Amino acid sequence: MALDKSEIVRKLVPVFRAFGYEGATLSRISKATGLGRASLYHHFPHGKQEMAQAVLNYVNEWFDATVLEPLRSSHQPAKRLMAMSESLNQFYNCGQDTCLLSLFTLGECHDLFQAQVKQGLNTWIEHLTPVLTEAGLSIEEAHQRAEDAVIQIQGALVLTRGLNSTEPFQRILQQLPDQLLKPASQISN
Repeated sequence: MALDKSEIVRKLVPVFRAFGYEGATLSRISKATGLGRASLYHHFPHGKQEMAQAVLNYVNEWFDATVLEPLRSSHQPAKRLMAMSESLNQFYNCGQDTCLLSLFTLGECHDLFQAQVKQGLNTWIEHLTPVLTEAGLSIEEAHQRAEDAVIQIQGALVLTRGLNSTEPFQRILQQLPDQLLKPASQISN
């Protein structure tokens, strides 16, 4: 049975997550998809770069539907932030899955995907900021906290991978909603 392009892309995600752009060799890609080079180039005439682009598009759509969607709901800010944290936990497989955006900022692929990575990160920050302003923060404070939240999450993913323990990621997700909503007077410098 032939795979359609969307099924192929889903099979490519773990390859790029595990090995990054440079490490996602055609032999690894072929093994993961069960397709030979000719079939891969039939679906992706521009080769590995097109495959990586398709993976980024797929992951960004998945992120939008699972992580950003709760932020667009009409629930109270605290509930939306908790839902985002729960979705992040699922999205990153309890911290076991690497963030593709961070992997696609390394090495030769940085220039290839920088615009898409920047757009993905800005979209996340832009979805968090209004939730925090609705909770009573100024636009400047809300934007800074949204950036800080992304920094903490991304840093926790790096630490989780480096320590081979999901505990840092779990701790950040648990603390994040309260930390984001804490009044400015209670934040220590």
